[in-house]
Amino acid sequence: MTTYKIDPVIKTIPEKKLIGIHRSMTLSNDTTFELWRSLMPRRKEISNALNPDLISMQLFGKPLIDGSFTQETPFEKWAAIEVTDFENIPVGMDSYIVPPGLYACFAYKGAANEAQPTIQYIYQEWLPASGYKPDNRPHITVMGDKYKGNDPDSEEEFRIPIVL
Repeated sequence: MTTYKIDPVIKTIPEKKLIGIHRSMTLSNDTTFELWRSLMPRRKEISNALNPDLISMQLFGKPLIDGSFTQETPFEKWAAIEVTDFENIPVGMDSYIVPPGLYACFAYKGAANEAQPTIQYIYQEWLPASGYKPDNRPHITVMGDKYKGNDPDSEEEFRIPIVL
C-alpha cells in the first residue's frame, strides 16, 4: 500500500559529491526514464562510488521558492551516484557538489510510479503548514537497497531542502 501522509525527519545533511548525467526538462515533458536509461548501463564506470545508492536530484531554482513554478517551468534533473572525490569522472558525465543544509526527509514506501500523491502532499500540505520554507538547494531522492522501482514494497527517501 502506498503511503501518502507521512511525517519527515528534519536533519542537517552534510555536503555530498555526485557524479552523473543531467538534463533539462519540465513536469509536462518529463524525460526521467530516458535520463536513468542513459546512466544505468554506465554506472559501474563511476569507480569511486561511496555506496550503491542511486541519487535523483532536481534543481528547481527560484520559481519554486517564489511560487511561480508550473508544469511548463524548466528544471534540471540528475541521475547520479555519490562519490568520494572527483578524480575519475567518466566521459559524458558531470560532477556536482550538493551544499550542506537542513532537509525534511520523508521515508516513502510504495511503487515509484505511484509517488505523485505523496509528493503533492509534501509540497502542497506539509510544507505550507510546517513553519519551514523551501530552500534554493537541490531536491534529492535517495534510492537505496530497498528501492524496487514500481514494486509496492519499494522504499526511497525524499529530501526537501528547507529553511526556517
